[in-house]
Amino acid sequence: MAAIKQEQSDACISSAEREQARRSANMAAIHSKDTKPEMIVRRGLWSRGFRYRLNHKRLPGHPDLVLRKYRTCIFVNGCFWHGHHVNLQFDDLQFTISNSECCKIPKTNREFWVAKIRRNKERDKAEQRQLAQMGWHCITVWECELKPSKREETLESIAFTLNHIWLRDHGAKAIPYPGLEEEEQQMPMAAEESLDARR
Repeated sequence: MAAIKQEQSDACISSAEREQARRSANMAAIHSKDTKPEMIVRRGLWSRGFRYRLNHKRLPGHPDLVLRKYRTCIFVNGCFWHGHHVNLQFDDLQFTISNSECCKIPKTNREFWVAKIRRNKERDKAEQRQLAQMGWHCITVWECELKPSKREETLESIAFTLNHIWLRDHGAKAIPYPGLEEEEQQMPMAAEESLDARR
């Protein structure tokens, strides 16, 4: 009887160990560079004529794409890792997070994930604040915005935003025209004189 219980406990441990190994392998397979959402944005911008650098080491947060001509950094964020649309609240000396449509917090080891996502969100804000102080524009593209049904709309939106930034930063500046004494006098318009000529 004891031998059977020992075999059952060994089977339970081995399945738990297998689950741990599988989870560890899944987490190790997740990369921070050249992710599928990032590749979609890169291909979409390249096909629209935008040129960029990847993971610029000198800028805070190592943005996924850096467009120097537009003074713009693009971050392509995974909804889970960066807590897209999650409601982060501080209650009774601890943080709580409620799930969103695209970001479900795991039930196992929940405190770890809440802390990790909170730190990621705080770090993202701080890095984008630093970039703004350095004069850079920041665009955040979320993984859920790159689903096939929304993909083209999102890429067009990014292109429109980049062109708007360039025009605002480099467009023609309004220069006030200096007034002349002659212009201050009320001169009759050519069309007004023609009315008197008809009579």
